[in-house]
Amino acid sequence: MAFKRYNIHWVNLDPLRGSELRKTRPAVIVSLDVLNQALETVVVCPLTTRLHPDWRSRISAKVKGRSAEIATDQIRAVSKSRLGKKLGSLSARDTAALRRLLGEMYGAE
Repeated sequence: MAFKRYNIHWVNLDPLRGSELRKTRPAVIVSLDVLNQALETVVVCPLTTRLHPDWRSRISAKVKGRSAEIATDQIRAVSKSRLGKKLGSLSARDTAALRRLLGEMYGAE
């Protein structure tokens, strides 16, 4: 299966440590497609339905008609074996917002 940037898949995040997001939940792939093809891991941002509108590290999104937040503060590399069924892809608007926030949070100064 090809894993593409900005696609949303089910991801098994267990076992967890500390305050990491846990369980099997949707996550958006944020690593570059060239890396997704070459490596056995992908970088994802989990999605949560526990909304925190005031948190600057979260982006509102709709997944299958349901309100969620992309948790960029929980970004992590996971084995491709943790990924399940594809649920869809981010909209162009959500993709642009995610790119901006990732640049703000993790870009070089």
